[in-house]
Amino acid sequence: MLEILLYLFENYLDAEQDLVSNPDAVRVELIEAGFQSPEVTKAFEWLEPLTTDIPLSSNSAIRIFSNEEKQRIDAECRGLILQLEQSGILSPGSRELVIDRLMALDEPVLTVENLKWVVLMVLFSKPEEEVAFAQMENLLYDSWPATLH
Repeated sequence: MLEILLYLFENYLDAEQDLVSNPDAVRVELIEAGFQSPEVTKAFEWLEPLTTDIPLSSNSAIRIFSNEEKQRIDAECRGLILQLEQSGILSPGSRELVIDRLMALDEPVLTVENLKWVVLMVLFSKPEEEVAFAQMENLLYDSWPATLH
């Protein structure tokens, strides 16, 4: 499912309207690109919550991870989430949405790279997070080697 999400993100980053206004055509395109229909459906279901806001009673609350979250999101990823929040890239609401979407991924092992992409997708879905998105985009692309093969 993550490969589909990345494909959508990379191909529809600047054309979000096509994804929203004509999802059936996008589904057909994904299937023609070789993705399986059930996985395409899961990817679209994964994207739906990105448009919702998670209300928080306090912006200064400390996040305690549940046992299930700790099993899926390792210490390195949890540390990066905390670092992104402390640096202002993630708001508490965005942090919660990132954690929710990480837990919804169909990946047995969540990596830092998975986390970075999810953060980028969450921030992209929030127009008010344009500066944070640009900061995260720089962080993500700066971690790639200069030459890709």
